Formats: sequence, C-alpha cells, structure tokens
Amino acid sequence: MKPLLLTNEYPPHIYGGAGIHVQYLARELAKLCEVEVRCFGDQSAPGDNPSVSGFSTDASAYTAPKPLHSVFAALQRCLDFNTRAIDADVVHLHTWYSHFGGILAKLNYGLPLVLTVHSLEPLRPWKREQLGGGYDFTVWLEKTAIEMADAVVAVSGGTKEDILRLFDVPSEKVHVIHNGIDPDEYQPTFDEAVLEKHGIDPAAPYVLFVGRITRQKGIVHLVNAVRHLDPGTQVVLCAGAPDTPEIKAEMESAVAAARAGHEGRLVWIQEMIPADEKIVLYSHARVFCTPSIYEPFGIINLEAMACETPVVASQVGGMKEIIVPGETGLLVPLEQQAESPFEAVHPETYARDLAAGINELMRDPERCVAMGRAGRARVLERFSWAEIARETLALYGKVVG
Repeated sequence: MKPLLLTNEYPPHIYGGAGIHVQYLARELAKLCEVEVRCFGDQSAPGDNPSVSGFSTDASAYTAPKPLHSVFAALQRCLDFNTRAIDADVVHLHTWYSHFGGILAKLNYGLPLVLTVHSLEPLRPWKREQLGGGYDFTVWLEKTAIEMADAVVAVSGGTKEDILRLFDVPSEKVHVIHNGIDPDEYQPTFDEAVLEKHGIDPAAPYVLFVGRITRQKGIVHLVNAVRHLDPGTQVVLCAGAPDTPEIKAEMESAVAAARAGHEGRLVWIQEMIPADEKIVLYSHARVFCTPSIYEPFGIINLEAMACETPVVASQVGGMKEIIVPGETGLLVPLEQQAESPFEAVHPETYARDLAAGINELMRDPERCVAMGRAGRARVLERFSWAEIARETLALYGKVVG
C-alpha cells in the first residue's frame, strides 16, 4: 500500500491544525507503509519515508484581483502535483487547497480518493473577506471533491453530521477518525526563561490562547472578554498570521482597548513560536482558552491537555468530544440561532460567558491541577497518532480493495 498525501501545509511550513495532522499522520503511516507527500513550498526529501516534494509557483505576474491570487496559485500547484507521474495506490486530500489535485488524480490516474475534512467552507462565510469571489469557487470545489470521494474522513462526530447535512454523501462513506497528539513531545515542560523571553511574568498565573487571527478562532471575542476577568489576571495571546488586514486592525484595536480597561498584564506574541517554546507556554499556563466559534476538532486543546493544563472552550464541534466538562475543563455555550456559526454569536454575552469560565478556574488552582492531570490521562487513552494511522491505513485498504 502506498498513499499519496496532497496538502498545502507540511513542515517546516505549518500554520494550522491541518498541517499538524498531516505531519504526524505521515510520520506514523511511514512506520506501516511507503508514504509520499506532495505539498506547497520548497520542501524536498525524495529518498526518505515519507518522501516529500514541495511545489512552488510564481504569482508575481498575476493581474487578477489580489484576493484571487491564492486560489489560482493553489490550482496551479494542484496541476503540477499531477504532471509529475503518480505511482501511488490511493490519493488522500487535506483542505480545499489540495482538492483539485485529488480530482485530477482520480480521473486521470484512476486512483481511489480519500478526503479528510478539517473544516467546511459553507460554515466559514467570513472567508469571503479573504478570498472575494474565490470563496464561491472554494465552496464549489469542496462540494465536488467530497461528493466524488470514495471515502470521507471526518475529524469528529459533529463534523460527520455537518457533512451529511450539507452534501450528498452516503453515511457509510463518511468515517470518523479523530486527530491525535504525540504525548512524548507534548508533556509538562517548565522553563521560566522562555516566559521572560516573551515578556510573561512567571510569578503571575495566566490564561493562554494559541492560534491564528481569524474569525473562526474567535480570538477577538476572547480579547473582548479581558475586561470581565478578575483584576490582576495575566493574559497571554500567542496569535499571529491574520487572515486579512481588516481583522488584523480589529485585533489591534481590541487589544489596545483591553489593555486600557484591565488591571493585569496582557502579552501579545505575534510571531509563530517554535513548538518547544509553545509547550513551555502551555505547561506554565493555569488555564488554556479556545474561544472558537467554529472548530471541527481543535488539536490545540489536545496539546494543552497533554501539558496538564485545563481548557475553557466554546461548546462547538469536536471540542465537545475532547473536553469532559467539570473533569478536564469547562465548555462555554454559544447561542445557536442561525445555521452559520458566524451569525450565532452574541458578542457581549459570549465575552462575559468566556470570562466567567476563565475566572472560575483561575480562582481555584488546586482544581486546575486535578483537571490538568485528568486531561493528560484522557489524551493518553483516547488520542494516539499511532492508532489513527492504523485506522487510516485500514480505510485505504477498503477503498483500494
């Protein structure tokens, strides 16, 4: 069995959960079979397992509107994925960036097609801010790829429900295989020098956020919640890679207002920090917060839990399957009055509810310690990349057979 994984993100160019998923899935699959990865970038490891080839493209001559450049560049790379001969038994797609490449491989090379859903375009309408009319194209492309796939992997039970609701796909074609974590890499690790390097006060307990600046991640809601936190609460935002200049400006304005209205340190780390430093930040935090308004799974929650940090998260998507309320963290409900999660949030109510959950745990350090230990135990029991790779390989066998 030889799978070909098509993806936008792959180390060292990773900015989100899908990239982390492909990184560890490829590593564990390579212990079981030969694996090839074709990705966006300049990566090159042709003789290794997994073998890796990065594909770049020059968009400097594009005269199309700027929001469309990333769409057309993705299509060009997907074409290039296929002009290099493919000798795999199955092609496995990750995010819409790779979907056109998989469609070409299925039709031209006759390969079975497996597609992992990390998020769904119809549930991310704010992407229009980033892609303009290209958003309508990505919605169509995703629908086409999902409905012609031989098997669809949902990263949570909630994601499977969304797929069946939004697309014409038989239930038996949709398989739930969760994301995972490497507990040997993500484990409690303490180093006050890392905190001081980033301007964090080691003596003051803090609540931590890690993620991209995007509507989906709900980061602005968390920043707006800061004014409702107990005085003296330290807040650390490890948040970069804004989707658009507009949300970057909105974030800057919200952070300035939060700093002015909060009696406590607010640290904003805008660069993407190395994994070893991120693990230290998780480990020292008293509470981790995931304020996402749409989150099919949420690997960052596993990362925090593996570092024995309790999580306060929105009660959406896969996070309902990761966090056990009252045992490993708290879940904050969203107002679900609309089909789109973007329309379902009442900003002021949500900010207050987030703050209430964070305050509840920050006030009780002994409870946080107990929750942290329970969280790591849950990660070790339920979310192993080795098991996920075995399940994925078994699925390849079904679609090839």
